[in-house]
Amino acid sequence: LTGYGESHPGRGPGAVTNLINNTLAPMLIGMDATDNIGVWQRVHRMQLSSHGQGAAAAMGLSGIDIALWDIRGKAANMPLYKLLGGSKRRLPAYAGGIALGFQDAESLAEEAQKYVAQGYKAVKLRIGDTAKDDIKRVRHVREVLGDDIDILTDANTAYTIADVRRVLPVLAEIKAGWLEEPFACNDFASYREAAKITSLVPIAAGENHFTRFEFAQLLEGGAVQVWQPDLSKTGGITEGIRIAALASAYRIPLHAHSSATGINHAATLHFLAATENAGYFESCVSEYNPMRDMFGSIYEVGADGCVEPSDGPGLGIEVDESVFEKFPLIDGPGYVVKF
Repeated sequence: LTGYGESHPGRGPGAVTNLINNTLAPMLIGMDATDNIGVWQRVHRMQLSSHGQGAAAAMGLSGIDIALWDIRGKAANMPLYKLLGGSKRRLPAYAGGIALGFQDAESLAEEAQKYVAQGYKAVKLRIGDTAKDDIKRVRHVREVLGDDIDILTDANTAYTIADVRRVLPVLAEIKAGWLEEPFACNDFASYREAAKITSLVPIAAGENHFTRFEFAQLLEGGAVQVWQPDLSKTGGITEGIRIAALASAYRIPLHAHSSATGINHAATLHFLAATENAGYFESCVSEYNPMRDMFGSIYEVGADGCVEPSDGPGLGIEVDESVFEKFPLIDGPGYVVKF
């Protein structure tokens, strides 16, 4: 049996690939493929707890762990959501990905309307441009979409606390569902300050937090009310289950972040279908994302704005490995930007 998983590239795909092939794999070869806990503990002991590669090791482990769960499902001839104790239930989805960004307010509203016409009941707007322009955009989109569509916002760590003091009251005015990642993932002081501004708009974060130990820090800080672990970054499905249980004890909703390819999307759907405190599934509506579509359609958004996991064994994906030849590894930085 062959299982497939997805590790987030961490803006250095060659580095993560090399870590998996030359550091993680040698310490795991020979272990039982169903021993997810043992695999997790070994990588944690040798890489995460001391003298290891930290976040890169967590991303590498994430892909391995997802692949092992795929194997378990195939061996049992069961879809992963059943193996995890869940059911094939409808999961609300929002239109996300690299979309709904910095553009004039009218164009942004038109794009949002397009996704609503496809069935989505929630959209996520990219903010973090300037406070003035962000305020203009979100107010206009709310006016155009009306009150029945959930508007979520994501600043992609671009705000200062001064920006948040200006923008959060307006997000409360338009009844935004959350403000995501206003600050860098390790700027805990700013997150605590932002949470004091209003209780009407929860602060969301988690896609750049690794393992349950960093989510425990979020819990202790008391500032982040919406958790967004990414299964391809935070330690895989095994660690996602632990994070979800931690959140559940404090009535914190889990809205998992989606990574690049259909493997992550399929894993996330199965995971959410077996998670008590599951919230939205992030549906990638990026105009161009060949990685999303390289394994065919993973889900369909219904008129109810919801999606559901596959009934196939494991992740339920048929992988033709020849597709990887179309997307060879390009070593070096994942993004080339002008500083």
